[in-house]
Amino acid sequence: MKILGKVLLATTLLAGTLTGLHINQVDAAPPVSIQLDNYPLSFPTEPIIVEGTTMVPFRAISEALGIQITWNQSTKTIDAVQGEGANATRVQLTLNNKKAIVNGSTVNLNVAPQSVSGNTLIPLSFFSQQFGADVKWDQATRTVSITSPQKRLYTLGFYAIKSISDAGSIPSLDSVAFGWSRIDENGNFTLTGKDFYMPSPLGDVTSETLVSSATDSRTTPYLMVYSGDVNGELTKIIDDAELRKQAISGMISTAINNKFKGIMLDFEGLGLTTDKTITRESFNSFVKDLSKETNANGLKLSLALHALNSSYQGYDYKTLGKIADEIIIMAYDYQNTDQPEPIDKVNEAIALAVKETDPAKLVLGLNMYHENTESLNPLIGLAKRYNLKGIALWRLGLITSDQWTQVRQSVEFKK
Repeated sequence: MKILGKVLLATTLLAGTLTGLHINQVDAAPPVSIQLDNYPLSFPTEPIIVEGTTMVPFRAISEALGIQITWNQSTKTIDAVQGEGANATRVQLTLNNKKAIVNGSTVNLNVAPQSVSGNTLIPLSFFSQQFGADVKWDQATRTVSITSPQKRLYTLGFYAIKSISDAGSIPSLDSVAFGWSRIDENGNFTLTGKDFYMPSPLGDVTSETLVSSATDSRTTPYLMVYSGDVNGELTKIIDDAELRKQAISGMISTAINNKFKGIMLDFEGLGLTTDKTITRESFNSFVKDLSKETNANGLKLSLALHALNSSYQGYDYKTLGKIADEIIIMAYDYQNTDQPEPIDKVNEAIALAVKETDPAKLVLGLNMYHENTESLNPLIGLAKRYNLKGIALWRLGLITSDQWTQVRQSVEFKK
């Protein structure tokens, strides 16, 4: 048996018979294009139209949606599985056979699966009904638009000093990073910085109650430590052994004393003006030293890193991905505007990251201040397409009700 791909999708049961997606054919028409979550999906061979039914490469779409499929060469059969155990949906397709098996029942197809240039093509409507994807056809542009079904993804929210308006969302998140500490201009760890500090009580809401309520709701509370390298303060701390030791000691004791369950480093700006090789080695060394202490104290370690296609080249994803529990790809701030991020750049950032780090450790950062309800679905779609661990929302307190609605339509949150 040859493993072709894998996926986790919400189960959609088949109801009734299947019909093809019929399209008016035009001689010498341009090729059919496929959009998955409003972003192009490339294929090893072009989709085709057979007897008025759109046929799409099953393997490529399955991999993009995370469907687990196996190929039996002797019987020319594909087995597709969604879910686990008794709740799984199982579909069996056989080349050149108009009968499919869905959860043990036989279903008739308008057009049989067929092999083209070594790729198995299946009827698009069949794909839609079995795996929960919504499919639409635009005759004018000859474009098939597929919207992936809601999927369970890991979710993390960044909580700043003034994020109290979104405190009610914390129980639905898997993790929350409280941005209350930083490295100051002298390279010292502090909880009393100008923009990053332990907040004063607001009625009954205190830093202690926020952290404890997160833990009680099974949401991992991280102590987020911020630093920029505007004045070389970050370079100073990762290069100076004594400052590094003091900072790590301060982080660990603060996390333990305030009952955080992990530490997140948001160290920004590395590698812009310094030698990237030396900077990467120094930062790797800092993270290794910190990880020894987090591991010894039962704390998780998360890293928020500039994307590999950013101007900041001081981050070694390959090494850091082996050390940390997760890496948040800060695939934003590509342009000096408040407009949505250029999705081609985000796609490139993810593609570069998955070459260096296990996708199961990668979390796509979303700058909610820049994005809108139209731009969010394609970005979340990329996180699904690359089978990333999940998404990180920057930041709580900035997210509109319409944005929350859009995210929840695409992502199944913790219950």
